[in-house]
Amino acid sequence: MPTLRAQTRVNGYMRKCVYTKMRDSANVSTHRRFCSSARPRIKAFTLIELVIVMLILSLFLLLTMTNVFGLLRKNTFKVQAGEFVSTMQMAAVAAAESDRRYEVIIDLTEQCYTLRQITNPDLTLILEEEIIVTNNFGDNCQAFYVLFDDLMETDEDHQIAKFRAGQAGWQYGGKVVLLDEQEQPYSVVVDRMSRVVMLKRGDVGLLMPRTKDELLF
Repeated sequence: MPTLRAQTRVNGYMRKCVYTKMRDSANVSTHRRFCSSARPRIKAFTLIELVIVMLILSLFLLLTMTNVFGLLRKNTFKVQAGEFVSTMQMAAVAAAESDRRYEVIIDLTEQCYTLRQITNPDLTLILEEEIIVTNNFGDNCQAFYVLFDDLMETDEDHQIAKFRAGQAGWQYGGKVVLLDEQEQPYSVVVDRMSRVVMLKRGDVGLLMPRTKDELLF
């Protein structure tokens, strides 16, 4: 009997050891499977984060480049001259479509121009509520001189030129000579008769208005 009991105890202890070993093996295998399945998820999540960060950085870079290129384009001669021509055309069109008068004031000293609607009989008085547009010519576009079609020209004592437009057209025609980055001249020609404002290369000659004696009819 003692021998049988001892043998039974040994068998029970061996079964317990085998069970414990199998359980530990199962836990190790489960842990390995969990780790092996979790690693790709961690890697995939990190890759998604990296892609999102790269997209955000690319968007900021694109916006920055767009702003820089926009500033560079705005500082070119053609853009600055085009803005001045558009302002002159705005005055002519607005005057033709209404009974109001408009004036473009060119300041050669300050290198700027202003479009205003004339509302006061005193033309020397400029009210703040009359001003529609105020702009600078810029570093790459310089207003050199102004010549009217009655041969009145801006000089050292007269550095402000004014083009007035009414329903009948421009009060005076003329030209505004601009210089580009290489100091090459361009002429903004204001035609008194047709109300047309054009930008032409060079310091062009003016088409002078004819007198009554020169007309054929």
